Amino acid sequence: MAETSSIPIVDFAAWQSHGSDVEKKAIATELVEACRKVGFVYIVNHAVSPERLTEAFDMSKKLFDLPHDKKLLAPHPPGFTVHRGYSWPGLEKVSNAMGDETDEDLVANMRKVSDVKESYEVGSEKNTDQPNVWLPEEVLPGFRAFMTDFYWECHRAAESILSAMAVGIGLPNENYFRPSHPGHNNQLRLLHYPPIPAAALEQQSASRMDAHSDWGSITMLFQDDCGGLQIGDPHNPGNFVDAPPLKNAIVMNVGDLMMRWSNGKLYCDTDKLTDAYH
Repeated sequence: MAETSSIPIVDFAAWQSHGSDVEKKAIATELVEACRKVGFVYIVNHAVSPERLTEAFDMSKKLFDLPHDKKLLAPHPPGFTVHRGYSWPGLEKVSNAMGDETDEDLVANMRKVSDVKESYEVGSEKNTDQPNVWLPEEVLPGFRAFMTDFYWECHRAAESILSAMAVGIGLPNENYFRPSHPGHNNQLRLLHYPPIPAAALEQQSASRMDAHSDWGSITMLFQDDCGGLQIGDPHNPGNFVDAPPLKNAIVMNVGDLMMRWSNGKLYCDTDKLTDAYH
């Protein structure tokens, strides 16, 4: 297992090519060791091809390059329940705070510092609890079709990671997690971090994304070459270390749910976006 920064690198090539049981066991062991010690891991040679990632980043750029009024044709629904469609800078505030939208004091305190980011969220078309909110086809031709396919490509990559995780922690079946991960409750999120005025940073009235953990099973992140991601330093709690971009790699991290399912054997740490990057 290689390592860059403080984050291990696990090569999934043998897993994707239906390698031997010995090869797959070695990958599973490396993956789980990384999840136990760090909670984050770079995964290379996974199920999403470099060509598709290039297409995804290109389509994402086309989306965020649209005029603001065009993006608002697919607005994020009001409230905290449904996470679909376009969220404009300042709409969302990420934190590790516990509460809901009825806690007015909590909401007001969190809103003192805005998250300067915009996002677009997509899910399964069969999830009626979280219906997708799409742009009109003429606004961005091909966007809906591409993102629908890409969503399921990412799900297949997640399935292979969860299978390796099951083997690595000694479960009796590599498909152990599949019944609870049918793909219809996932979320594909496109993110863009526009420039922040220096004055806003100096006055601490704006941020990128504060430190937080993810509540699900696992998170898969694809980075461009801008950088900015930091993860909790497993050797110095309360501090953060850079997670520099590794081309075409998945940055995978354990979520709160997987940490609970594993009785704490798999470690869920925090991550954040630094202010210094655009």
